[in-house]
Parts: sequence; structure tokens; C-alpha cells
Amino acid sequence: MFPRTRLRRLRRTESLRRLVRETTLAPQDFVLPLFVVPGSGAKSEISSMPGHYHLSVDLLAAEVREVAARGIGGVLLFGIPATKDEVASEAYAEDGVVQDAVRAIKETAPELVVVTDVCLCAYMSHGHCGIVAEGEVLNDATLELLSKVAVSHGKAGADLVAPSDMMDGRVRAIRSALDDNELTTVGIMSYAAKYASAFYGPFRDAADSPPQFGDRRSYQMDSANVREALREVEADIEEGADIIMVKPALAYLDVIAAVAQRWPVPIAAYNVSGEFAMVKAAAERGWIDEQAVAMEILTGIKRAGADIIITYFAKEAVDWLESGGESC
Repeated sequence: MFPRTRLRRLRRTESLRRLVRETTLAPQDFVLPLFVVPGSGAKSEISSMPGHYHLSVDLLAAEVREVAARGIGGVLLFGIPATKDEVASEAYAEDGVVQDAVRAIKETAPELVVVTDVCLCAYMSHGHCGIVAEGEVLNDATLELLSKVAVSHGKAGADLVAPSDMMDGRVRAIRSALDDNELTTVGIMSYAAKYASAFYGPFRDAADSPPQFGDRRSYQMDSANVREALREVEADIEEGADIIMVKPALAYLDVIAAVAQRWPVPIAAYNVSGEFAMVKAAAERGWIDEQAVAMEILTGIKRAGADIIITYFAKEAVDWLESGGESC
């Protein structure tokens, strides 16, 4: 091949590199997580996630206008309730913090895609993702509560509901409940392959959702398993999921790639809080170039096969793209 074939020819200038670039990022690829709290006038920075805040519903308008103006694909809402109990009653309350937030966003930026996290951990006094009896998280009993949450979000105006609990059968139960309530246009973005991960630490602080006993390894996936992830994805597709998610993203690029190669469905990947916080912390110490590293990570996630990237870098990534920053 050499010297006739010289692969460096097409790397010689930025214009040539851009012309033949295989993977590119765009603002609509990103979904920005938001944390909503009760009350009014509330805005407090999350210490382990610089640039991200707990926001009350009345302050969401300015945030979502900015998100929509930047062309970001959508937002993913997490609620922090005023009170917790053992049946997660505020998770499906008509005037719950997420339900109020969805209505407020749709009034402010109706074209913006609103995804709502459907889980119970932040609303449960024990911090687990389902009903607990005798120290065990009950799968089937939890499905009814998850379905109630999804229906309440759909009635408030959510475009997509995203069950993150990892109970077996939750997608089927939620799809049936939405359809029974004439919410057939509400889609499901399923956390299909959600791993029990050490990368969730900052999020658990942000959502005030660490379990009060034990851990979540009996329902979230073992980080060593890929074939099991494919079974989870297949089950969720068969049960009615519209979009499949892999979480976390960076340590599970092989899982994203395996799913993308096997099923022609939209794939989301969650660039989680610990992945974000590590880059921020290293950049603050001057050890890495934040923009270059973040964009390389986001490009790698998309290159692996993700169509949608849920990331705390969403607003910054759009700024970097608009300033001419390379995708990789």
C-alpha cells in the first residue's frame, strides 16, 4: 500500500479532517438533566456538579428558554420532594414538583422535549427504588406505583417518561397504564441497561436519594455483564420501549455498541454525574483541557452508537461547537 496509500493525506488540514469526519456532534444530540425542588426563588449550586443547580419551578422558565434557544434536544427532569414516605406519594401527586415543572416548561417552551425520570428512590423514606418489605425490594408490587408516576407525568404534558428503577416488567406495566389513560402518544425512554455503578455518587447527593440500608445491586445490573444487558434491552423493546438507554456511558461503550449493532431503535446513553465531576475536578486543577476532554468523551459516546446523549455538559458543549471546537 505505502507509498501510494498515505492515510495522513486527509488529516493534513482542519478543513480536510472536517470533510471526512465520520462522527459529528450537534446540539440536538444532547439532553440536559435538571433538578427541581419545592418552593419559590430557590437556586442552589450542587457542590459536586459545578454549574448545576437545584431550581424551584418558578425559576425554570429562564433555564428552559436558554436550553431551547441553544437548540439542545431536550431536558430530563428529576424531582426532590418536600417530604418522603414508604409509598412515594409525592412522586405521583397531581401537584408534585415534577408535574408542576412539566406544565411550567410546556408553557414556556412548548417545543422543547421534556423527559421525566420515573423512579421512587428520591420519594421513598428508605431511598430504594421500590416498595420494601422485610428488607427486600418487591418487584411486582412496585409496578403499580411506577405506573401511577408515569401516568401523572403524561397527564402533566411529558413527551417521554423514563423508568430508571430496573424492576422486571416495568415497561409493559407503564405502557399499559399510559394506553389505558389515553396517553398513547407519550413515549417511553427506558433505562434498559442501568448498571450498579460507583459513578453515581454526585447524583445521589443532588437527588438526595442514597439508600438508607444495603445497596441497589439486587436490581441494578452487575458491571461485569454484557449478555445480560442485551437480554434487558430485548425485553424492554418487546414490552414497548420507544428509546433504549445505557447508563453509565463512558465505562460501558462496548454495551452501547453491542446494542446499536443488534437493534434498529433509538439509543440514549447517560454521561453520568461522576463522569462529569471527574472532568471538572481535573480541569480545575489544571491537569487536563476540559473542553478537549469533554468533547472527546461525547464524541466517543456517539461513535459507539448513541443517538441521544444525556449529559451535564450539554450547554457547554453547544458553546464549544458554536465556537468552532472540534468534535474530537
